[in-house]
Amino acid sequence: MNTSVAFVAQISAILMGFFTRVVFTRMLSEGYVGINGLFTDILNILSLSELGVGTAITYALYRPIAENDISKQQILMRMFRTFYRMTAGFVLVAGMCLIPFLDILMKDRPDVEHLVQIYLLYLLNSVVSYLLIYKKTLIDAHQMNYITVLYHNGFLVLQDICQIIILITTRNFVLFLIVAVVCTITGNVSMSRKADALFPYLKEPCHEKLPQEERQDILKNVRAMLMHKLGNVVVNNTDNLLISSFVGVITAGIYSNYYLVIGSIRQVLDQALQGVAASVGNLGATEDSEKVSRIFDQLFFIGYWIYGFAGICLFELLNPFVELAFGKQYLFQREVVLVLCINFFVNGTRKAVLIFKESMGLFWYDRYKAIAEAVLNLGISILLVTHFGVVGVFAGTFCSTVLTSVWVEPYIIYRYRFQKPVREYFGRYSLYLIVMAAAWAVTEFCCQIVDGSAVFNLFYRAVICIIVPNSLLWLIFRRTENWKKTSELLCRSIIKIGKSVRRQS
Repeated sequence: MNTSVAFVAQISAILMGFFTRVVFTRMLSEGYVGINGLFTDILNILSLSELGVGTAITYALYRPIAENDISKQQILMRMFRTFYRMTAGFVLVAGMCLIPFLDILMKDRPDVEHLVQIYLLYLLNSVVSYLLIYKKTLIDAHQMNYITVLYHNGFLVLQDICQIIILITTRNFVLFLIVAVVCTITGNVSMSRKADALFPYLKEPCHEKLPQEERQDILKNVRAMLMHKLGNVVVNNTDNLLISSFVGVITAGIYSNYYLVIGSIRQVLDQALQGVAASVGNLGATEDSEKVSRIFDQLFFIGYWIYGFAGICLFELLNPFVELAFGKQYLFQREVVLVLCINFFVNGTRKAVLIFKESMGLFWYDRYKAIAEAVLNLGISILLVTHFGVVGVFAGTFCSTVLTSVWVEPYIIYRYRFQKPVREYFGRYSLYLIVMAAAWAVTEFCCQIVDGSAVFNLFYRAVICIIVPNSLLWLIFRRTENWKKTSELLCRSIIKIGKSVRRQS
């Protein structure tokens, strides 16, 4: 019941985010859309200073929680609090130092008033996001992430409503950003109080320290997560910077609209799979490798199906949707959309691997992979963007991911946790890719049979995308053990939702 409410809150936040973005795009100029994407990416890069310590601390919390070791939970959370305060200070100082270089990061600077003040509001919102929010990690580690989802998305909806009112009545972008800062602070304070109510020992004084060996293990994982964080930030948060610097701020704004849609879909699907992360952490500590391997295969199959289906839908529906929502001037060419959707699918198939790798604390073994991925991403993207424009940026992301993460991450899990050859994974993955490519091609053929207006294409292709790929995938996998287990899981979920609805009525 609580999980269902949190999911509804998340969907509501995503829909309100879409509506807010539509109003934002219609009410303000293309320049504001461009700097929104650019400044967001700049501050996401500064978030590198967080070092991925949240993931390392979450992993360290699993055993104390399982053993009900309150003292160790207090010590870990105190460490986390200190680190996040240092992070907030670093982001503030580093962000201020970037102000003289803003013009360098913008090709064809847009005619936007109060640009520095606008940047400072983005910076302030980023800084306050680190304050008090560290306590949500303890809630997530206790497998109650539905609470954090509910709080986070509830305040996002409130923020969107206030921002829409401001845009419609004043078109004042500065007030628009002030609302975001206020809602971030209020949301963090509310989350902190909820954590204090759930875990009163957070307010108790704690003067103990971790044993030196355990402290060294955590610092070792933090060092590894620094490298992973670096790779993740470079791969996922430099696209707007490269587009802004080499192509133009307006094109960066166009990309930010696509990123909003794709990112929102990814957020929902990631949340659906991420909900099992804490369970996987406990499973890894208590079960044998064979059972953990079977559960991984099941989760990988589910991720492959839903991200493949979503990738096909995005490719066929993105341009009609963007045209209707934002206007024809905000459309990318179809080859650009294709590369974006392929990247979405490839990264989606990695989700199960990442959940298992992070939940089981396997941060150290592939730390250099992240550095290699970051270097390849920047190098290939800069090389390709100078020759092919915006599509070259996304092609560089694809190449760096395939050359590193796609094969290194599963190798680490199979070698250090499952303790068996990784070739069975790659064999299965290759078969899955062939099947999905065929389903994608057949769906594209069916969608291109009839063409019409943006409204017609949106609804016609939506019907095709729902029926064709899912039918083909079901025909091919219906006799496999993974599908049988997935169908059982779906049936249980539907029954559970039905019971919840009946209880409410």
